[in-house]
Amino acid sequence: MEKALAFLKGNVNVALATVENDCPKIRVFQIMKQEGTVFYFATNPKKEIYSQLQQNRHVEFLVMDGNISVRVAGEASLQVADDVAQEIYRDNSVLHRFHDTYRTIAYFSIAAQKIDYYDLGTSPVTFESYSLI
Repeated sequence: MEKALAFLKGNVNVALATVENDCPKIRVFQIMKQEGTVFYFATNPKKEIYSQLQQNRHVEFLVMDGNISVRVAGEASLQVADDVAQEIYRDNSVLHRFHDTYRTIAYFSIAAQKIDYYDLGTSPVTFESYSLI
């Protein structure tokens, strides 16, 4: 699992899938902070994703670079500690372009329940799956 976690630290742009009315909704996000198998994200609370997460916390995200891809399935939490929110805002300058303060941002975390690691560059193809629940 360490290979997958290290890969995610180096590849923060993800395709994040939520659910709305039993239909998947996918968009590109950045992992703003990673603590082991917990991943933190930020969004505008007026965006659809925020209401989707309130309705259904089950999510997946996928990262691919070259022959390697990692898929993470988990459950989102909309409860992020204030000190963590401040750290995310301070350490991610892209947020400053959209928000004057960390308080106008909705933060959420995803605790991984399953991580799949694929390496299509090996023969045979490497597939490792880790269940965390």
